[in-house]
Amino acid sequence: MTKSAAPHLLPVFARADIGFERGEGCWLIATNGERYLDFTSGVAVNALGHAHPVLVKALQEQATKLWHMSNLFQSPDGERLASRLCNESFADFVFFCNSGAEALECVIKVVRRYHASKGHPERFRMITFEGAFHGRTLATLAATGSAKYLEGFGPPMEGFDQVPHGDLDAVKKAIGPQTAGILIEPIQGEGGVRSATPAFLKALRQLCDERGLLLAFDEVQTGMGRTGDLFAHRRLGVTPDVMSLAKALGGGFPIGACLATAEAASGMTPGSHGSTFGGNPLAISAANAVLDVMLEPGFFDHVQKMSLLLKQKLASVIDRHPDVVSEIRGEGLLIGIKAVVPSGDLVAALRDQKLLTVGAGDNVVRFLPPLIVTEAEIEDSVGRLERACAALSGNKRAAS
Repeated sequence: MTKSAAPHLLPVFARADIGFERGEGCWLIATNGERYLDFTSGVAVNALGHAHPVLVKALQEQATKLWHMSNLFQSPDGERLASRLCNESFADFVFFCNSGAEALECVIKVVRRYHASKGHPERFRMITFEGAFHGRTLATLAATGSAKYLEGFGPPMEGFDQVPHGDLDAVKKAIGPQTAGILIEPIQGEGGVRSATPAFLKALRQLCDERGLLLAFDEVQTGMGRTGDLFAHRRLGVTPDVMSLAKALGGGFPIGACLATAEAASGMTPGSHGSTFGGNPLAISAANAVLDVMLEPGFFDHVQKMSLLLKQKLASVIDRHPDVVSEIRGEGLLIGIKAVVPSGDLVAALRDQKLLTVGAGDNVVRFLPPLIVTEAEIEDSVGRLERACAALSGNKRAAS
């Protein structure tokens, strides 16, 4: 790893010493011509892989028409995208932005404004969960609550009460007269691919209904097919009041969204929120193209089939290399492998085998292949994992 490969870029990333010049489906081609199997997908962004023909065509056509106007004017294509997202979810309204953190900022504002519009501005606090990751703005950092991300940025923004993940009693104890809502990821991606149980999420829904709170889902990583359905909440049978989307929504083009019911959004009036670039015509065209592909019959069946195959193959590797990997987590193609060795060592060993993965909390390595991944590419990835584990096992024996 190096921090000096691009000396004029702010050194906030520990970048791997490799660069890519193009991509094809599930593969990335490095500047030296070597091919890498991409099971990072830009951290769950490139859900349709690289250079997908439907996305390429949509952006090329839009680039000849209109790049930007302003949200002061009508957006027919944006309205179509919002309508499609609402038809596929619980929502009545959509706000478009540029990133996951912006989508979460909107979620927080919707929840606070809802109570203020009902005459209770004192209700502004949100309950969040240990291990969460909601973004890197000051508000979303406070919602995340991780000391390593907050360090050096002054006092955390007020208004977030963090409790242990999955602890319903702790949630109940945290609710007070200032509580406005509960914010949770159906599956914690950055936090180690930790799933909230359907029973826990249903209990949160019931609790919010009983206490007059809003339930917010962060589906920035789980949304847009990653768990085997368009949104994780559809598989879980639990409906939130507000939801954030981003990452795979544009298939690689930056776009985020906040979805809300009419009731939850009742406090959002002209001037209460905004964005210069949110709903940009290029981003909207990309997101509509993503939906065109994902809503084709059989798309999510394929994701679920590849998920089952990948889990089965990974389990066999764990049986053979218990000294390197120990557990499989996750749903759909959001898969976590808990490492016995340091997770960074496993990510590096996999990169040596030309397989790109990404770490997470709790010493987990995430496998996030494009949702179009084939059986052959699943088999290929597991072979590379096998070789990486063998190399790490050999290193351990040599060191002992």
